[in-house]
Amino acid sequence: MNSVTINDVAALAGVSIKTVSRVLNREPHVRDELRARVLAAAETLNYHPNFAARALAGSRAYLIGLYYDQSSLGYISGVQHGAMSACREAGRHLLIEQIQEQDVAGREQIETLLANVKIDGVILPPPVCDRLDVLQVLDQRGTPHVRIAPAGQFDRGPYVYMDDRQAAYDMTAHLQALGHRRIGFIRGHADHSVSALRYQGFVQAMQAAGLEVASQWVQPGSFSFRSGAAAAERLLNLSDRPTAVFASNDDMALGVMAVANRIGLTVPDDLSVAGFDDSPIAQVVWPQLTTVRQPVIEMAYEAASMLIQGAQSAPDGPGRLLDFTIIVRGSTGPSPREALG
Repeated sequence: MNSVTINDVAALAGVSIKTVSRVLNREPHVRDELRARVLAAAETLNYHPNFAARALAGSRAYLIGLYYDQSSLGYISGVQHGAMSACREAGRHLLIEQIQEQDVAGREQIETLLANVKIDGVILPPPVCDRLDVLQVLDQRGTPHVRIAPAGQFDRGPYVYMDDRQAAYDMTAHLQALGHRRIGFIRGHADHSVSALRYQGFVQAMQAAGLEVASQWVQPGSFSFRSGAAAAERLLNLSDRPTAVFASNDDMALGVMAVANRIGLTVPDDLSVAGFDDSPIAQVVWPQLTTVRQPVIEMAYEAASMLIQGAQSAPDGPGRLLDFTIIVRGSTGPSPREALG
């Protein structure tokens, strides 16, 4: 058991206990020379702060909460990675909780968590970021929170987001540039605000190109592999099946590719497939998946940093916008020749 205390660090560094505390809490206005001495002393003594004792001794808990629900594994793992990185850098811990469905039980769960665990703030990814039951409890208890990609109520507090509508527009335009005119689309989970935004971007790009958005080419999904495969079964068995399918996330896009392979269609020669997220599996599947890289890790990192810094909003308003990237890989190619006539 390590018996080294903050007093030992202060003695070795030749500074006061208060200075050690300020350095270890990453507070500003500490001279670089003093900061370096304290950190070197802590490393030499292998000293690690006791977060529980620090929380009991002061107003901070040194804990950031992450509440999530109904997110794909790839997405939520990215959120966890980004938030954890920011917490680790700032000497905080991340507490991760999956919230129950939106009902009385969900509200009671939040109230119990906040009553039993002292935290400095909460990160809310979609769809929890738009749940009124969660937001109301946090507001009533005065718990700071930063939302990731909310659908509305933008003046409610700080949030981090990307332009999902524009990203879907640009991906649709990429497929059009390859000669595709019959483009299928698989919508995301109805409870996620980004599902509507991505569909809007797809429709706007099709309309801008003067192309039809046939109802049979738009299928529902729920951000799961299974729902993507089910949608693909309907799309690819049409007599006028699409030459390209744009799915609202990578999991559903992989479902499309699996069905295409099973019925003898080659990707991308017979069918182009595009996704959204750039989850790790996008580069494992073959051919690798063309997709929208949304800055999931970066958004979570920013959300955690805003909580840690006590920011009430971004410098230019309550929302902080991060960029997306269109990643072109082997799953998309020119439209089949017979579809271009």
